[in-house]
Amino acid sequence: MVAITTAADGSIEVADFRQIFGLLPTGVVAITGKSESGKPLGFVVGTFQSLSLDPPLVMFAVDKGSSTWPWIRNLEQFTANILSTEQLSVCKALARKGDDKFKDLPFDWSSIGTPRLPNSTAWIDCDVASEIVAGDHYVIVGEIKEMEQASDDEALLFRGGKFGEFDIWDRPAPEPKPIAEEVETHE
Repeated sequence: MVAITTAADGSIEVADFRQIFGLLPTGVVAITGKSESGKPLGFVVGTFQSLSLDPPLVMFAVDKGSSTWPWIRNLEQFTANILSTEQLSVCKALARKGDDKFKDLPFDWSSIGTPRLPNSTAWIDCDVASEIVAGDHYVIVGEIKEMEQASDDEALLFRGGKFGEFDIWDRPAPEPKPIAEEVETHE
């Protein structure tokens, strides 16, 4: 175990921040959209999650320096492709810098006109509902228009710089302790 402390001024070192939050597994999601000319675009996030049931909303964070997000933002629609353990190569292709991330990547168009990646665990098609500035990122809120489970494959996870998958334990959950039928009172 490594002890991490803050500086006297309360600042947190970037390496320490990454080390601590690297302990928490995240799902790997490809956010896809298209340019105004119809070119498929995408990038990978580890911050995707549900936000609201009524209305159905999701959220993710994207670095302010992203060269892809401004193009997707302009059309105000995206698909969140929950990547499966079979899609590590897709993850790596969309995580790299450059203009031609979709070279040799198969995809289908969703009903809202955004790319859906085959073999994903699920697809969630959204309209951009809002964008919030938060530090060095934008927090994007999407309103779900359509969603579909695409396969029974396990979702791809990321933790501590490594990829993996969820492993269900064979052991049962602990039994709840019974609530005392009588409570002693001390007066």
